[in-house]
Amino acid sequence: MEAMLGDASNLIPMIASDTASSNITGRIFVAPLRYDRNLELVPWAAESYEVLQGGRLLRFKLRKDIHWFDGEPLTADDVAFTYHLMVDPDTPTPYSGDYERVKEFTVTGPYSFEVRYDEPFARALVTWAHAILPRHALEGEDLLDTRYSREPLGAGPYQLKEWVPGRRIILEANPDYFLGRPYIDTIVYRIIPDQATQFLELKAGNLDSMGLTPMDYMFQTRGRDWEARFNKYKYLSAGYTYMAYNLEHPIFSDVRVRRALAHAVDKEEIVKGVLLGLGEPAHGPFQPGTWAYKDDLEPYGYDQDVARTLLAEAGWEDHDGDGILDKEGRPFRFTLLTNQGNSQRLRAATIIQYRLAAIGIDVEIRAVEWATFLNEFVKKGRFDALILAWTTPAEPDPYSVWHSDSAREGGLNFVHYRNAELDQLVERARATLDRTERRRLYDRVQEILHRDQPYCFLYVPMALPIVAARVHGIDPAPAGIGYNADRWWIPEELQGNSPHLIP
Repeated sequence: MEAMLGDASNLIPMIASDTASSNITGRIFVAPLRYDRNLELVPWAAESYEVLQGGRLLRFKLRKDIHWFDGEPLTADDVAFTYHLMVDPDTPTPYSGDYERVKEFTVTGPYSFEVRYDEPFARALVTWAHAILPRHALEGEDLLDTRYSREPLGAGPYQLKEWVPGRRIILEANPDYFLGRPYIDTIVYRIIPDQATQFLELKAGNLDSMGLTPMDYMFQTRGRDWEARFNKYKYLSAGYTYMAYNLEHPIFSDVRVRRALAHAVDKEEIVKGVLLGLGEPAHGPFQPGTWAYKDDLEPYGYDQDVARTLLAEAGWEDHDGDGILDKEGRPFRFTLLTNQGNSQRLRAATIIQYRLAAIGIDVEIRAVEWATFLNEFVKKGRFDALILAWTTPAEPDPYSVWHSDSAREGGLNFVHYRNAELDQLVERARATLDRTERRRLYDRVQEILHRDQPYCFLYVPMALPIVAARVHGIDPAPAGIGYNADRWWIPEELQGNSPHLIP
């Protein structure tokens, strides 16, 4: 049994971009390829694949023993259907960019297909690590109004048994999973929108796993009882937390203001005070320690005098003596949104509020229930600024979050950041297989984002999962701990009467 802060929004993988939905769909659907423990792409639904003509041609052979939950075989026609769906401009997905690079998709047999590109595409193989959708079920369906968004038909290790909105999602093992029935029969995800409540449930034995807060990891899970009942893990997470600005809001349209805020926020203070040192300051969208990360960017040092100077240059001064900066009669006041239940983000918001108040900026913090936060505010662009987090993929690609084409309804560039040079760099990086050249291009991308500050990149936290000690088979690796969750198991003598488990 595992806790989730927010409910899933949609169980069709290409439609939902939130982590809660992805956690579920990742167990229900399969893809031709997937990442292994070392973050290398390996066959999954594919039996084999070839990269030919310098990366311009990919050939895949699918396994012949994969069936959808209703018994229908998974074939190359399903992959073709998924491809055509993804390049259809009427499909409301933020992930179409990879598929749009394909010049020609051809089904070459019932269980084989090939993909041609005009030029080498760095994310060509990654494209085929996206889920396959069932043609016989979804053809002709409105993806925003289909029963399959809540009754998903997949072919993965688990299938949906029950979904009680706002309360729980229950998955049960697929007995016909082509790699063998998962060892654990049932996974129960409980939606508990508060980390403190989650921890109390864990302590009481009502959860098998959750992500700990730094406070819980450092101080609340010590001692013989905890060590006997649970195992804790720690590794740098593949993701970063940020404060994003609505760049269409007049307050944030001036880059001098955004740079001023970068100087006014003490990231080291947030890492120490919120994460208790279990993390590091973020300076861009790439994961520290990976090949794409530029580690020589000069941080915006915490300096409120510099912040005041930049704000004054942008016309923001306290003209009326009320302690709040103003410009042309408008006070520098904005609402900082985040989601309920995430104590780290709320504490970070409080520190930001305090530091900005010291230079004359009035910040109101508002925490909103996750689904409402995501659907009514983030996706619709109804915010001044917000605190949120992105995961960072194993194969980095800034396109979906930072390219101007993604600054549209349903796109992930919901701050509406546009920069022609960055667009060209991202496009060139996608068209080269030379990692050295891509690194050079990504260095420049990071320099531009560092200069423009469309986000105030805050911190990269440590992932702090805790799992009941009765769960065996966990093998920590560069991919984390959840990559082999279908091979986790519980000794018979430790199994309870209620369903348990987690990835």
